[in-house]
Amino acid sequence: MNRAQRYVERARVFVRDYTRGLSLEEMRRLFDREAVQAYSVLSRDQDDTPEAADKVRNFLYKTKVVFLGLSYKLTPARRMLFALSLVFVAIGLFSPPALNLSGDHADLYIDFSPVWFLLSIGCLLFLLAMELVDRIRVRDELEVARELQSELLPDDLLDHPGYRFSHAYRTANEVGGDYYDVLPLADGRLALFVGDASGHGMAAGLLMAVASASLKTALDLDPAPGQVATLLNRTLHRTGDRRSFMTFFYALLEPRTGTLDYVCAGHPFPLLRRSHGEVLELGQGGLPAGTRSEITYPEGSTTLEGGDILLLFSDGLPEAVGGGGEEPEAFGYRRLRELMARPGSPQVHLQRILRAFEDHVGEEPLRDDLTLLLVERQEAEVVPPAPATPPPPPPPPPPNR
Repeated sequence: MNRAQRYVERARVFVRDYTRGLSLEEMRRLFDREAVQAYSVLSRDQDDTPEAADKVRNFLYKTKVVFLGLSYKLTPARRMLFALSLVFVAIGLFSPPALNLSGDHADLYIDFSPVWFLLSIGCLLFLLAMELVDRIRVRDELEVARELQSELLPDDLLDHPGYRFSHAYRTANEVGGDYYDVLPLADGRLALFVGDASGHGMAAGLLMAVASASLKTALDLDPAPGQVATLLNRTLHRTGDRRSFMTFFYALLEPRTGTLDYVCAGHPFPLLRRSHGEVLELGQGGLPAGTRSEITYPEGSTTLEGGDILLLFSDGLPEAVGGGGEEPEAFGYRRLRELMARPGSPQVHLQRILRAFEDHVGEEPLRDDLTLLLVERQEAEVVPPAPATPPPPPPPPPPNR
């Protein structure tokens, strides 16, 4: 291979690596969806002046909004660098194109406009590099927070005699706000919990961590549903502001009898599939925890019979929006009930729901965290009766004398 072929091969490898993962769908999403989201973020803190009907004035208005939105989200030093780069572009566009130096034998023309453009590009690249470094640092911190959060969630749920569990957890951001767990208590009972913190990202993750610690404290003090809900509500109300709250469903299960005592704090009602196919909702309406200093939550109770399956989930499942059509449709509670009405083990139900969920959302990114927890009380094993033991033969008659 000669030198020219090596250069061509290196260029081919570079282009392949540089464009890895690129697709037409991703490019379309960049301009159709991400550009709209970027404009929404940049214009969020601007004035509420309505857009002009005239296209030219509307273009100028949007240009002003984007410029101010970009500028005010930078630090003062970077803001000045950004403005300076635009000044360099203006100088390059409107300055005299060349300097004419006449001599005795020749004329010398020096064009300075490329210098101004190069200065502008250099400032913008430097600014881009600084912002990327900040983003990488934030991403690294979020990755640490994600690892810490994953330690609060169960890797593998316990294997309790007579019960089977299945679960799934997906986050819309690096750090999620959903929390779930199955905690064995010292007296043999099981505490089931699924919660959804308000907001997204780091703020929701911090609230979720507070709820996790508070739940374990509440279980040590008194695992009764009403007491647990009261303590969680007080803790969350003292921790954050009015925008910091959490919906949850908490249940206390007696494995031996199947008795399930529960409380619902503004959370989607779990679904209980009876062994014969009937699907019921568990729970009563209540305010999310943290919205008021004192909230009284109504408690409920039911019994899990052999073959019954309980589904606990967060609202990221039924409220997920599909990607197709002008008016996207939510996944919906009705579809979830229909899926639960079908027979199957907890793992079969889990895979069926996730498959339907993925078919519904398509390539749309998750807008909310998704949590699924399924609990089945297994049918009691029927032990066949032991074969009857034949009676012993009668003793032989005494001999005649």
